[in-house]
Parts: sequence; C-alpha cells; structure tokens
Amino acid sequence: VQLQASGGGLVQAGGSMRLSCAASGTTFGLNAVGWYRQAPGKQREVVARISSDRTSDYADAVKGRFTISRDIRGNTLYLQMNSLKPEDTAIYYCNLIKRTGQYWGQGTMVTVSS
Repeated sequence: VQLQASGGGLVQAGGSMRLSCAASGTTFGLNAVGWYRQAPGKQREVVARISSDRTSDYADAVKGRFTISRDIRGNTLYLQMNSLKPEDTAIYYCNLIKRTGQYWGQGTMVTVSS
C-alpha cells in the first residue's frame, strides 16, 4: 500500500490550493481517511477526517475554509483549502486506516506567504 500526496507549493495568504492523495495497492473505499499537518517545531495534528461511517470532522482552525473529499472510485483523497493563512504553512500528510493497519503518505509542503 502506498499513498502519494501532491499539490503543495507556495501561495499567498487568501489564496486557494487543492491537495491530492493517490492510493496504490489499495483504495480508500469506505475506510477512515484524513489529512494531517506538521508545522516546523510542532507536533503533527489532524486537519480533517472522514470516518468509516462517512461523517467528516475538521480542526477548529480550518472549519469553513477546508473541505475533505474522495472521488467516487475511492482512489484519490482531496483537501480543498481556501482562504489560506500563513499559519496553515506545514507539511500535509494523508492518512488511511484499514483493518490491516494505518498508512501515511510522504507529505507535501504548503507554504502560505503573508
């Protein structure tokens, strides 16, 4: 199982960006999935998740600005990020939890300039 995150880069504050996470060797299906981030000098934190019962939840810091989704075929996970702020700067990781274990993407860097 491999997860490949992409879509990061440099954006100005107030801008938008969409991250993608492609799964190989498996699909996201109806398993619990999520996006996490780790800013320099800080611990990894949850950004957004979709549970196995399809409910979504978001960190307070991103509510109303970020949207997590997955495509109908279950191969790709997305994170749409709007109204980006400098404090959103971090490495973003996608995550998949299956019965066989927990899997992480390699991370994609998002830098928001002020």
